[in-house]
Amino acid sequence: MQYKRILLKLSGEALMGTKQYGIDAQRLSEYAEEIKEVVDKGIEVAIVIGGGNIFRGLAGASNGMDRVQADHMGMLATVINGLALQSALELQGVQTRLQSAIKINEVAEPFIRRRAMRHLEKGRVVIFGGGTGNPYFTTDSAAVLRAIEIEADVILKGTRVDGIYTSDPEKDKTATKFDTITFKDVLTKGLKVMDTTAFTLSQENELPIVVFDMNKKGNLMKLVSGENIGTVVNL
Repeated sequence: MQYKRILLKLSGEALMGTKQYGIDAQRLSEYAEEIKEVVDKGIEVAIVIGGGNIFRGLAGASNGMDRVQADHMGMLATVINGLALQSALELQGVQTRLQSAIKINEVAEPFIRRRAMRHLEKGRVVIFGGGTGNPYFTTDSAAVLRAIEIEADVILKGTRVDGIYTSDPEKDKTATKFDTITFKDVLTKGLKVMDTTAFTLSQENELPIVVFDMNKKGNLMKLVSGENIGTVVNL
């Protein structure tokens, strides 16, 4: 296996599957199966999931809502998604812990770095909910922060596109894919991988990012096995 400990970043929208909003049980089950395969190989897996399928703080703020209030609603949405993913994983027989950056003790442990690392060492999947616990920070930033804290080898960003392209491949048929690209080139070319705060934090801590298609069955296992899947962003 190419990696010992990974942080998987999933968007909330990914859980919608074919729906317009909310959670698609079929898609959730598919993700759980993919993650189980990797865990069964002895890889330590942490997950950060967004909340955009339920509520997006920035969208709420753009409609006149107080930004801090809206971001807290978004954080709660990520906890809901975390609970759904935890349930799906446990149905597959995977031991899972949900840790939240905001106190919600009835449904999730508080985020404690050493406890999270101990769970990982014991083979449990750790899902981090509640973002960073602070408004104005995205779940991309939460993913990078948690990955650094738990000393993950890599951030795997699961999307519906199979890597980073010169332009949006869904709009531009002439777009070409990068197999590897440097942090510097991503910034120079103005490519969208993560928001600037998250991306800069990853760059400063020399933490590689792999962008790949999570919706294609078997991709996660191929990636951690060392196959050339997606696009690697590195120094």
